[in-house]
Amino acid sequence: MAKKQIKSSKSVKKTATQKQVLSGRVYVTATFNNTLITLTDLQGNTLAWSSSGEAGFKGARRATPFAAISAIEKVATKAKALGMGQAEVYIKGPGPGRDASIRALRGAGLNITMIADVTPVPYNGPRAKKKRRT
Repeated sequence: MAKKQIKSSKSVKKTATQKQVLSGRVYVTATFNNTLITLTDLQGNTLAWSSSGEAGFKGARRATPFAAISAIEKVATKAKALGMGQAEVYIKGPGPGRDASIRALRGAGLNITMIADVTPVPYNGPRAKKKRRT
């Protein structure tokens, strides 16, 4: 009896470089020690990310605005490769890379449609110290 040949069709997965994304979101988390940048599409799927530490800075230099600019430029080149033209920016945290990251995004050629500050604010603060005995 002759064996039947089974054809296996491999599905080709689209990688991030093949995907065309026209608009997306940029999440910037600026802490006192580092600046994290995440590039997503409108559904929230991560397309690219970078940080000051991943850009090659170590120690206290990660917390500088220049390190944040370097990390943003890495993400912006990946965004341009995906065909992204406009982005919404969500900024969280009090770090020094906050303002520098927005300027770097504008300088990289991305059209910023919205800037939102999503820094969590405590509504009641920490527990108060106990009263002093007299």
